[in-house]
Amino acid sequence: MPTTLGTKIKELREEKGYTLDKLAELTGSSKSYIWELENKAPPRPSAEKISKIAERLGVTIEYLMDPEASITVEDASDARFYRKYQQMDEKTKAKIRSFVDLWDDDGQ
Repeated sequence: MPTTLGTKIKELREEKGYTLDKLAELTGSSKSYIWELENKAPPRPSAEKISKIAERLGVTIEYLMDPEASITVEDASDARFYRKYQQMDEKTKAKIRSFVDLWDDDGQ
């Protein structure tokens, strides 16, 4: 059975411990808009709002909008991280790569 946009938002919101009010505040939305997304499945939700919701919930828009649940929450979180990484300056990227190398060395 497809996982709806509303189900995904509600599950992620609850995992993060956000109330409807808190998620609305963090995304510049109204509580009623978040409730409507979770419970009524509006046919054309605002791309701008969905983008802000995805960012606050730590996933991608593609994950939220994927009706067949072919994208896992882990893949969406990784994709979101990589998009942020791509926008970082070279010095910050080098630090992150060195952390990864350290973790990799610990596993050997």
